[in-house]
Amino acid sequence: MPQTPEQAAQSMIDNLKDRTGRTLDEWFALLSTKHFGKHAEYMQFLKSEMGVSHGYANLIALKHRDARDGGAGDDPVAAQYAGPKQGLRSILDRIVATVEKLGDDVEIAPKKTYVSLRRRKQFAIVQPSTRDRVDLGLNLKGEKPTERLENAGSFNAMVTHRIRLATPQDVDAEVKAWIKLAYDAAG
Repeated sequence: MPQTPEQAAQSMIDNLKDRTGRTLDEWFALLSTKHFGKHAEYMQFLKSEMGVSHGYANLIALKHRDARDGGAGDDPVAAQYAGPKQGLRSILDRIVATVEKLGDDVEIAPKKTYVSLRRRKQFAIVQPSTRDRVDLGLNLKGEKPTERLENAGSFNAMVTHRIRLATPQDVDAEVKAWIKLAYDAAG
């Protein structure tokens, strides 16, 4: 009888030390010293630098990211955009699509109440603040506020400015330019 996916994964975990030279906990300790955002970065490191086969690299990367991000099945982004905020998810998706075009060094790091966008340091956060608005927080030290680019004020101490967004179309050329400026400053 064929194994279930869960049984196959457990079999790989049981054989991990023999196949890769490390237990899952030892891999977790090593990967915790790295700052990878994308699955491909984990895979590149594990396969190229550590000599792990594709299947085991995939297992290690998935299990590590799952543990780092709060455990099996937890999806902080789904929780943020659940219920009455469900219609705001397309705003986050548009921002993520924008930042992914800026470079392959962008880390998208979901937190409990917002999504952090990082390079070497955090340059933006995306937070569904109300049922009809997403706040885009940007780190733009020295930039003067405009009608759309507000001082962050009490919104979030981790950013300097905020832009209020009600629709995906609000992520227009002006907002994309502010995002790029924050991204560039975080390099």
